[in-house]
Amino acid sequence: MDQSELTLARRGFRDGARAAAVLAGLPGIPPDVLDRVAAAASPDVALDLLNQLAGVLGEAELWTTLQLDEDLRERMILVLGTSEALGEFLVRHPDAIESLRAASARPLPVTEFRRMLEAADDADALRVAYRRALLGIAARDLDGRTSFVESSAELADLAMATLGGALRIAERDEPDAASCRLGIIAMGKTGGRELNYCSDVDVIFIYEPVEGHDPQVAVQAATRLASATMRLCGEHTAEGVIWEVDANLRPEGKDGALVRTLSGHVSYYERWASTWEFQALLKARYAAGDEALVGEYLTTITPMVWAASSRPDFVSSTRAMRQRVLDNIAVQHRDRELKLGVGGLRDVEFAVQLLQLVHGRADEKLRSSNTLEALSALMDGGYVGRRDGAVLEEAYEFLRTLEHRIQLFRLRRTHLVPTDEEDLRRLGRSMGFRQRSAELVERDWQAQRRVVRRLHEKIFYRPLLESVAAIPTEGLRLTPDEAIDRLAALGFDDPAGALANIRALTGGVSRRASIQRQLLPVVLEWLAESPGPDAGLSAFRRVSEELGDTTWYLRKLRDEGGGAEQLAQILGSSRYVTDLVLRGPDAVAMLGESDELEPRDVDRLTLEMRVAIERQQRPGGAVRAIRRLRRRELTRVGMADVLGRLDIDGVGSALSAVSEATLQSTFEAAVREVEVDLGGPLPTRMAVILMGRLGGYEAGYASDADVMFVHDPTTGDEDVAAKAATAVATAVRTMLAAPSADPPLDVDAELRPDGKSGPLVRTLAAYASYYRQFSAVWETQALLRARASVGDAELCSRFTDLIDPIRWPRDGVSDAEAREIRRIKARVDAERLPRGADPNTHFKLGRGGLADVEWTVQLLQLQQAAAVPELRTTRTVAALHAAASVELMAADDANALADAWHFVSRARNAAFLVRGKAADSMPDEPRERQGVAALLGYGLTDSSRMVDDYLRVTRRARRVVERLFYQ
Repeated sequence: MDQSELTLARRGFRDGARAAAVLAGLPGIPPDVLDRVAAAASPDVALDLLNQLAGVLGEAELWTTLQLDEDLRERMILVLGTSEALGEFLVRHPDAIESLRAASARPLPVTEFRRMLEAADDADALRVAYRRALLGIAARDLDGRTSFVESSAELADLAMATLGGALRIAERDEPDAASCRLGIIAMGKTGGRELNYCSDVDVIFIYEPVEGHDPQVAVQAATRLASATMRLCGEHTAEGVIWEVDANLRPEGKDGALVRTLSGHVSYYERWASTWEFQALLKARYAAGDEALVGEYLTTITPMVWAASSRPDFVSSTRAMRQRVLDNIAVQHRDRELKLGVGGLRDVEFAVQLLQLVHGRADEKLRSSNTLEALSALMDGGYVGRRDGAVLEEAYEFLRTLEHRIQLFRLRRTHLVPTDEEDLRRLGRSMGFRQRSAELVERDWQAQRRVVRRLHEKIFYRPLLESVAAIPTEGLRLTPDEAIDRLAALGFDDPAGALANIRALTGGVSRRASIQRQLLPVVLEWLAESPGPDAGLSAFRRVSEELGDTTWYLRKLRDEGGGAEQLAQILGSSRYVTDLVLRGPDAVAMLGESDELEPRDVDRLTLEMRVAIERQQRPGGAVRAIRRLRRRELTRVGMADVLGRLDIDGVGSALSAVSEATLQSTFEAAVREVEVDLGGPLPTRMAVILMGRLGGYEAGYASDADVMFVHDPTTGDEDVAAKAATAVATAVRTMLAAPSADPPLDVDAELRPDGKSGPLVRTLAAYASYYRQFSAVWETQALLRARASVGDAELCSRFTDLIDPIRWPRDGVSDAEAREIRRIKARVDAERLPRGADPNTHFKLGRGGLADVEWTVQLLQLQQAAAVPELRTTRTVAALHAAASVELMAADDANALADAWHFVSRARNAAFLVRGKAADSMPDEPRERQGVAALLGYGLTDSSRMVDDYLRVTRRARRVVERLFYQ
């Protein structure tokens, strides 16, 4: 390669030798012209076309023309380097250079395009006039004087003007043209004024016979006119082809009549049309012919379009259609398909159209046939987040511009991104990538594909869409009186109050109000399915007002329909969780996220609380942080429970973990506080022994934290050590019970030796002495669920070693001790059951209730655990199954007791969730009982069946208790 060829290659020419040979034949080419050629998308193609133009016009005339008109030079070389097809047109019609020179700097209206084509009187003249107009559009597009939106609109307007020109030629040659009125309706991208450089032009034809003419003659003439119009645009002549006219969107597609009357169209759409046909009609617009007739068509058909989304399975059928498009792409093209493939233009268009059709029933501002205009309206209305919308808009413009550049080179209808290196290089340079053009255009295309696909899946598969689409249109637009009637029909006890809440949520013109107007028809339907719709709506209002315009909240409600539905279900089902949510509304962020509704284990919770403590300078701040984290975790567990994500064992473990982590962290904060007062380290080791349901990992929502405090002095002065330990224990109880915005944790130490009358804290030696000399059998029984896990690990281990021989006595309990346990149980049953309480439905003390099951298990443990290691557990149900596994209890008996314990525990928790406070028995109030039934998996109308099942299960358990415990 000689020096000149190397220089040309460095300047961007791919074939330096050929370029040098061409330039040798153009000795007079001005340097600035060559500079512009070298900067073109394809310098080689631009130079070849300039050479051909020089041969037609004469070299001197061409250079003079270009040097005298700088704008013309810029436009011409941009066009020649980007579109070989338009360059060849210029070579065939060099006089079109004047059209290029005179091209307007601004977009032209459709009336101007019609004027430009009005002199065309045959197919070739129409093609030449079309190409001249296309030159101007391309020049404005390539030099940046028009945006993608404007150039696409110009292309559509030119297409409509061309249809009009073709129809005019056809009418001239049709002897019966006067017998009919014929209108052409633009569809697809033409109707949306967003056309490509080379695309089929989708149309529908409508006709009516002219009064006084034979209807049969009229339909035949209209059919010939429509066919001739399509042929004039689509046939190949010496001047090539304009584009194909596609009329397959008409009723019955290619098998249907090419032309129909208005009544024929209406009849078809009323009776036979598929969902996709209404989606296509969203783009319908007047193109050419009888404008009044097309206007009548649009006025009649448009209401049907906006009613289509109320059809059964509208959303699912639209999604299925998009999937069919993907499935029908040839395998070898799937990764290069710009229009139909994954992350392609159709993903944007289908997502936008689906949102339009679902929400456009009630919001007329969404009824645009243009994709970007519709997307903007969806953003303005809050149907699409501003950030998501802006990103989608940018990606769509990039993909459409890429499509334009691909098609512009040969003016061929293609949507495949090329794989050839040179084609990619030219494409990249036309998109503004001057260096590494092929690599960068491929990179950006793939990046935009990923963006589009992500947002398409987020929007197109938004759960909320199906719910909104399922609501009848009349349910979206109601007068106040109609709204009250509808709310009453939905099950709201106070429809007027509910309407006031709705007005507060949707009033005004804010973005929040707009989004709430979209959501509320669906939210009301969801709340109507809950036990407490009135309370749920009131809470929804309070949560929404508290979170205000918080971006994540509005986005979650709109984009993550699962989260919005979960929120409605929770607020309408549980006063307890609702209260927690209102105390900390940011907990709503957990909804819709599966991982976020997984309870945290005790180690993770303790770590989080310790980190929170470390950030605080004062003990008061530390305990506030601990209680705040406890409240958030209680919210998480409650949400998961209401939503059916946790079984009763999972709830018990999760609530026990929360209390254990809270005690551990508060204990550490209390030790720190006491050490500050002492001016040195604590003079004793301390541990907190978890008792009762907490020790058994069976905590309920209403459970206190039953504990015992133990210490072991590290100095000789036991009084000082005892005072310090008591100060820590007192601080723990005070900190967790103090008034606060977060719920308290009552630390109950009454299971300690001597109960209330005994010291709050004892040494390990004092515990050993007490249990050796004074403890009653019930205290031994209480130790069965003792779990030493908070505080000093070594002391916890020593305490466990101390109590194991006591709670699992080597020889079991004596007959006298067993009789004493039975006597105490009988006394508890007789004396502790509240006056007036139903012994059949009391959760703890009722027949077959929690106490029955637990005392039966515990007696068996006291008798057999020393000999049977499997029974050495603090968990009730685990002990039952262990007893069955070693045949100390029949499997059927163990299952009967376990079923009752699970059912009663679930009902007890459910009652607390519904009421927001503890319940001793199955609720009698109908709404509350319905709420419990709903949380237990029964329908709102099945509370009677729930009670029947409760009684059946507990009666069966009671029979086992009477046989195993009392006999």
